[in-house]
Amino acid sequence: MTAGTAGDGAAMEDRIASYLRDQLHAADLVLSGVERIAVGWSHETWLFDATFTQDGVARTEGYCLRRDPGNALLREMSDLGTQFRVLRCLEPTAVPAPRGYFYEDDPAILDSPFLVMEKVPGVCPSPWGRDGRRFYEEAAARGELPRAFTDALVTLHTLDWEAAGLGFLGVPETGTGFAQSEVAKWKRLIESTGVEPDPILVDLIGWLEANAPATDRRALVHGAYRTGNFLCHEDRVSALLDWETEVIGDPMYDVAYVLSDLNREGTELLSNLVERDDFISRYEAGTGIEIDIDACNYYQVLYGMRSAAFWMSASGLYADGRNTDLRLARTAWSIPVVLDRAARDLGY
Repeated sequence: MTAGTAGDGAAMEDRIASYLRDQLHAADLVLSGVERIAVGWSHETWLFDATFTQDGVARTEGYCLRRDPGNALLREMSDLGTQFRVLRCLEPTAVPAPRGYFYEDDPAILDSPFLVMEKVPGVCPSPWGRDGRRFYEEAAARGELPRAFTDALVTLHTLDWEAAGLGFLGVPETGTGFAQSEVAKWKRLIESTGVEPDPILVDLIGWLEANAPATDRRALVHGAYRTGNFLCHEDRVSALLDWETEVIGDPMYDVAYVLSDLNREGTELLSNLVERDDFISRYEAGTGIEIDIDACNYYQVLYGMRSAAFWMSASGLYADGRNTDLRLARTAWSIPVVLDRAARDLGY
């Protein structure tokens, strides 16, 4: 276990095993390899294997359980029930995503809502650490993962999201509807912190509201498409992760995230992985969509506002004692960095 006390961990393992015995009708089910991984800020994540007998056949299956602790980043905006529904909609499609098995919102089971999904083979190195950067540098040199990274985004953006049943996420109006709805969403998160926003942030929000790009394109948008948010297995994308900011909207929102220099460090490779020209040509050929650089530039500014909202919310959780994760405490120092960049974007 990488977090929590041994006693708490053992008790949670017992409760998870009991739940799965009931769901799978397998009285002999036992868990092994249980790991509470210390990644992700919005939900607890548990990985484990379950061995059991079903219909007279011995089986071992891998599972991933995500639980809402009630005091994490994006807690008001990242509903596990919605994520589960998205995973179920994606299951019959070509989008690489874990299969969703169970969702429960009864607190009597594990104290708070949780979902159980497939444990997909693969690794997810952080692009912010030295080892992760080396992993992606070596993968970039081999060439296959950069292509798979772009192709997975092509698959996402060419998905018939209406046929997949994803309209429940909300469909923005054409024109400036999508951009305006995103600005309003992150503005609400800023307001929920109760912190008076910095004058630069006020100017940034005003600029975004006044300069929203118009589009009639609608796609399933991941909202944080980068290395570190997907599993890599044998130089392919085995599963897209972190379905917490997904929306129906302008695909340039994802493209802008890929193009941003915020998602790479010490390299010209987009997301520490793919050459810019290769990404653009492969994405445009695969989707039939010409990348709108002006729209991408706008969305990159919007990501600055979103980052400020994240860090204001995260640091506030730590400051008022609702969450003791030291990573949240450190985000307070990220706010002025984001606002300094925003000032430059605004031409200060």
